[in-house]
Amino acid sequence: MSQLPKRFEKLHQDYPEVAKAYEELGKAVHSSGPLDEKTRALIKLAISTSAGLEGAVHSHTRKAVELGISKEEIRQTVLLALPTIGLPSTMAAMSWVDDILEKK
Repeated sequence: MSQLPKRFEKLHQDYPEVAKAYEELGKAVHSSGPLDEKTRALIKLAISTSAGLEGAVHSHTRKAVELGISKEEIRQTVLLALPTIGLPSTMAAMSWVDDILEKK
């Protein structure tokens, strides 16, 4: 996986027990049901998009690329938010996705 964001690295340095608990929670959530890795990755991207979380959209886009998910699938995932979150929020999220995809 790519390098952790600096803020997350600082969390590990300053609060190692909290960081470990957070990572364990993530593992538990991912293994709690039947969804495959690709589906989970796209859902997490969609959640981040809908919440308007730029850093999370960047992170989940990177993870999706690392899993081999196509640019088209990533962009459609964001586009599906349009009727729910509106055009300005969707376009912002699409620009965050492009921040990552256009580097590749």
